[in-house]
Amino acid sequence: MQADKTVALITGAGHGIGKATAKLMAARGWTVAINDLKAEFVEEAVAEITAEGGKAIPVVQNVGTREGVRAAVNQVMEAAGQLDVLVNNAAWVRYQAIPDIAPETVDRMVQIGFNSIIWGIQAAVEVMDKTRGGAIVNVASAAGFRSAPRSLVYSGLKAGVMGMTRAAAAELGASNIRVNAVAPSAVPTEGTQKHRNADLDAKRIAHTPLGRLGTVDDIARAIMYLSAAESDFVTGQVLLVDGGIGTSNL
Repeated sequence: MQADKTVALITGAGHGIGKATAKLMAARGWTVAINDLKAEFVEEAVAEITAEGGKAIPVVQNVGTREGVRAAVNQVMEAAGQLDVLVNNAAWVRYQAIPDIAPETVDRMVQIGFNSIIWGIQAAVEVMDKTRGGAIVNVASAAGFRSAPRSLVYSGLKAGVMGMTRAAAAELGASNIRVNAVAPSAVPTEGTQKHRNADLDAKRIAHTPLGRLGTVDDIARAIMYLSAAESDFVTGQVLLVDGGIGTSNL
């Protein structure tokens, strides 16, 4: 893949990790398709990227449905003529104790954080060039390895994302399509702010060998690596980006 011709679609890119990833890719010269359900988030992200000289395509679609994902991919194809990279980042998260888990919460989390990855992979594979190949990066979570209370649904979903990543990589390698995942630890974003507090952050930092919380840019750089030619012989992997907390007994 030539850097100046690469086209990437990032779902849930109106803010947080998705937006940081889109900005990093655009800075490399890629054309980035910014997807989000909220038009104002998409417009803001596109405006920031274009103001910095980047190329961005607005894609306002609900990727929690098969039809929405296909519409998003079709928009990219109409605007850019190709799709080389798909980053499945969109998610909707709620943490609940086991007795409080509600069907509607499970349904929405599964729709956006699990089903969308299935439909995204399916739609991307149909349009990715079989000679040039492509890359798919799924955003999982360290919670798929090591969980906390009130995260039954979230941890289960993210573990499932890792399983899907390995299965897709095994099936799609013959088409020169690589599939990998990143698994971030707790990263401060607009979406996670409501679940955070200073005491909890301090505890996480104390147990992290690198002595700090991760940032959206840390995760964006990992996604960039798995999307780019530098990782052309890497597939079926889950890259844990957690500052070492998952392997530490501090």
